[in-house]
Parts: sequence; C-alpha cells; structure tokens
Amino acid sequence: MIPIGDDNSGRQSFPFVNIVLILINIVAFVYQLSLLATSPQALERFVAAYGAVPAELTTGTDLPPQIGIPVYLTIFTSMFLHGGFLHILGNMWYLWIFGDNVEDTMGHFRYLIFYLLGGIAAAVAQTVTAPSSEIPMVGASGAISAVMGAYLVLFPGGQVRTLAFLGWIPLIFYLPALILIGLWFVFQFFAGIASLGVETAPTGGVAYWAHIGGFIAGMLLVWFFRNPERVERQRAARRAHRAFQRAASRW
Repeated sequence: MIPIGDDNSGRQSFPFVNIVLILINIVAFVYQLSLLATSPQALERFVAAYGAVPAELTTGTDLPPQIGIPVYLTIFTSMFLHGGFLHILGNMWYLWIFGDNVEDTMGHFRYLIFYLLGGIAAAVAQTVTAPSSEIPMVGASGAISAVMGAYLVLFPGGQVRTLAFLGWIPLIFYLPALILIGLWFVFQFFAGIASLGVETAPTGGVAYWAHIGGFIAGMLLVWFFRNPERVERQRAARRAHRAFQRAASRW
C-alpha cells in the first residue's frame, strides 16, 4: 500500500521548512550523482565519510576516510544522503505527504528542531542495536519516521488516500492513518527484530531500528512541540470535511 495524499483541511501555513528539507535532500543527492559520474569509489568514500557509522559514534573515533569534523556531526550529514533513486524518492514522498500538516501544528522553527531530534533518535537507536558496525547509515527515513509518529498521534483518524494493486489492477481508497501508519510500524518492528545482529549495507539494506527509534521519538516529542490550538483547528476542519462528504454522498 502506497500513500498518495491526505486530508489537508485546516492547514493554514505554507510548509516552508518541509519543502526546504526536501530540496536540501535533492541537492545532496544530485551531488552524490556527480561523484558517481566521477567514479564509484569517490561516492563510496563520500558516503563512508559523511554517513553515520555506529562504530565511530560509540568510540568517538573517526575511521578512514577522515573528514576533520567531530564524528557526531555525521548524524546530521547522514540525514541528507541517500543510497539510490528509490531510497530518496520514497523518503521524500512520505515527507511531502505527512510533513506539511505536522509542520502546521508546530510552527516552522519548532518543526525543524523536531525533525532533527527525530533523526538523532533514529541514529541512536540503530547504533545501540549494532554498536560495532562500520557500515555507514544514510537517509532521511529516521527523521521522517518521527514525522509519521507525530502524524499518527495528532490525526489517528486522518484519511490517507492509498494506492494498492490487485494483481495488475490499481485500486485507490482511503485508510485512517491509524491503520496505514500502524501497519507500517508493525512491519518495521518485526523486520527490526529479524535484522538484529545483521549488518545492512548503505545502499542495499534497511536500518529498521532507525525507523523504529525515530517513530517512537516522534510519538513522544510531538506532545512537547505541538500547538494544541493549531491541532484542534485542523481536527475540526477535518471533521467538518468528513461530515460534508457524508452528507454529499446521500444526495
């Protein structure tokens, strides 16, 4: 099941920070492609240098290739790197769908801090489960998982337009966020259990515990970052929109 849209009723602010985050990720990926065009080794060195390496984070030691900045800053640089087209496309798509409403409930600056804290929590969670791994973590999915966790808390009944396939037949229908995001988290959790002790490659593997850690952090942090009045404004608008849809369907 692929989310393709959600109910934006009640959202009043322009998602400035969300769009800037998406653009930064795209620019960083274009730079990665330019390195790949130079040589695959150049891209590998870049990812190894600026990805978050658990063994570096647990020891504080910068393993080769060294970059001359504190290793803990790679937690932030790694949030803007990706392992391929599908990786960045999926991440940016989810951020586009769920991030704008979350940003509206928090305000621009608070949303940015929330996003970065979610990414930090994701890196910590993955590091705890594989503290000696020398494989770099890259991707915005940990921070985006925090956004999804916040969305689930804020709008559990939010209607998410979803695409699924019955064989080759595409189906589009609405699912509550509680079901769509809830099923996503259940899959991440069981996949994370199965992945314990298994190292993942930066381009081929999935850091499931980063997703789990980011998601749980988002569900907790949202209570400190949300603006209750903005949340209620969106919820009221969504209730009114659903009531209108039900009334219109009777005619």
